[in-house]
Amino acid sequence: MKRVLALATIAGLGLAACSNSDPLDEGGDGGGDRDSSAIVIGSQDYYSSEIIAEIYAQALEAEGYEVERDFRIGQREAYLPEIEEGKIDLFPEYTGPLLRYWEGETEVREADEVYDELVDAAPDGLRVFEYSPATDQDAYFVTKEFADEWDLETLEDLKNVEESITVGANSELETRPNGPIGLKAVYGVDVGFTPIEDGGGQLTVNALKDDDIQMALIYTADPRVADSELVQLEDTKNLFLASHVVPLASDNVDEKAEEIINKVSAALTPEDLVALNARSANESLPADAIAKDWLAEQDF
Repeated sequence: MKRVLALATIAGLGLAACSNSDPLDEGGDGGGDRDSSAIVIGSQDYYSSEIIAEIYAQALEAEGYEVERDFRIGQREAYLPEIEEGKIDLFPEYTGPLLRYWEGETEVREADEVYDELVDAAPDGLRVFEYSPATDQDAYFVTKEFADEWDLETLEDLKNVEESITVGANSELETRPNGPIGLKAVYGVDVGFTPIEDGGGQLTVNALKDDDIQMALIYTADPRVADSELVQLEDTKNLFLASHVVPLASDNVDEKAEEIINKVSAALTPEDLVALNARSANESLPADAIAKDWLAEQDF
């Protein structure tokens, strides 16, 4: 357990290899007083989100828009208040998790239903643009060894495990509806929790393989999910909502800019997102270079 706590302490540094930002700069890349004529674009403290935000930024700049970047802000609890206060104009979000944030008791699960309810749930002054085919779904993974030992294929099968299970993920999962609370309510499974602050990245995978944790939340667009030593447990009771990439925007984003961003969303496929993430995770390329190459491939 001491090793996991050490991992949690240093995990914030893990994303630095996948970013062109200073990991110790808590204020993000924007900083200073914003230019009211510029579109301020933000991202989560997660390399996939930063790549998409950079794609938005470069696509808009190519059409003459002035852009300010405020990347790697943190998780939803940190950046959504800034968006709602008008400090950020454009942000790559995910349909299901964002709806969960605004409507914790939602009953919808499928992509179109989630999107429609999300549009209705958006606070005044914020707009939800068209969602992308690209998905980055939350999912629970175990090692193949653990799955074979307990004959696990679904989250429901966890009830058959006769030893304690500890989940590893970013700290905010501990109180979210799809964390230990949801596993208990939906599947009747009691689990412990250990924070590992790398967004389901390599430190989380290492902790899983070392049996410091027995289950991990990893995003399905993460290239690491192709690892043959990992097994995704099927969510048979829809604990997780559909999670498509979706731009969240303020009224400072005009109709022409909206058209540009919707065009980006339409072009971004699930396979593209995995490939973009792989270039960051495996090649340690900065977000701006990855975004530039993708936009060129798409003839933007």
